[in-house]
Amino acid sequence: MDEQSTGGADRRILDRISDMVETERKLRAALVAGRIDQSTEQRELKDLEEQLDQCWDLLRQRRARTDAGEDPNQASVRSVEEVERYES
Repeated sequence: MDEQSTGGADRRILDRISDMVETERKLRAALVAGRIDQSTEQRELKDLEEQLDQCWDLLRQRRARTDAGEDPNQASVRSVEEVERYES
């Protein structure tokens, strides 16, 4: 596996994480400004946090595969339930 393409995939995951963190910040600001209600904020934050957990899990899988000399592209997005089980 080409290190540059591996780094590119990791960079895309990190960019996606940054985008989601920015969206999270905007949701919190929208609540404070009264543009959304608390139930909407909580629902959207929950969805966003689940996606963030999946992205971080995928990135950890990729890095572990790379460290083990395996193909990081064999890592896959796991279900929210599976990711949450590992985090608890």
